[in-house]
Amino acid sequence: MYAPAALAFVVVYKASRMMNFALGEWLMLGSRLVATGIHAVGVGFVAAVGGGAAVAAGTALLFSRMVLRRMVGHPPIALIMITIGLGALMRGSAAIVFSGIPGGIALPLPTDPLIIRGVPIAADKLAAAAVSAVAIGAGGVFFRVSRTGVALRAIADNQHAAMTAGIDVQRHFAFTWAMMAILSVVAGTLWTAVSSGGFGVVLLGLKIFPIVIIGGLDSIAGTIVGAVVIGILESVAAGYLDPIVGGGFSTVASYLVLLAVLFVRPHGLFGGADIERV
Repeated sequence: MYAPAALAFVVVYKASRMMNFALGEWLMLGSRLVATGIHAVGVGFVAAVGGGAAVAAGTALLFSRMVLRRMVGHPPIALIMITIGLGALMRGSAAIVFSGIPGGIALPLPTDPLIIRGVPIAADKLAAAAVSAVAIGAGGVFFRVSRTGVALRAIADNQHAAMTAGIDVQRHFAFTWAMMAILSVVAGTLWTAVSSGGFGVVLLGLKIFPIVIIGGLDSIAGTIVGAVVIGILESVAAGYLDPIVGGGFSTVASYLVLLAVLFVRPHGLFGGADIERV
């Protein structure tokens, strides 16, 4: 469940070394667009997801053209503050634009659980796991094999050198943000269908930061490991530790693990340490 949302964060950082602190708002926007297509427009699930992805990608491209293209070469703190401001704007606007739209999204799947070796598994959670696996695999192949993926990795390494080599940095940045928006629609829709919906999806963004930092900010493989570790940790803590320590400990357990990992490997389990020439 966490993996596609974490991948939406990683694709932006892996290409531009930019931390998108508005990820929770993008996840909320994606789920709200799909819910609008289903409940307000009256289209089917597939059409709602496709339309939501198109609108979210268009919004990301507009943001990239109007704001991010002016920030090439600026200090990272300036880009971080821009994403924080964007998140605040999206939260305030969404409460007005999507007012009255039901929050629930139902996957077109049977409601009865599937019995696998005597273990009942919800069909929607199994579908979410399958979609997550496909998204992670496609993202890994894209960055490693495709020409655009190699160009994005070159931009992340050195923007000025990439521009000197003839790579259109602004166009590739826009493409990366469009990818992030589409992944946010997928992740927000799955989370809403399986867990909960509405504007509370924004809080999912806070759960993603321990995952991507533990796994490694620029590692897609680390995204998988971090998502599985945090997901299992929260489930175990909620079942065994919350009754002893007190309710709510499972929500902070991931941050305790995050602190422990940072002491041992500051760049994450699978992240690469920055190498600078002295």
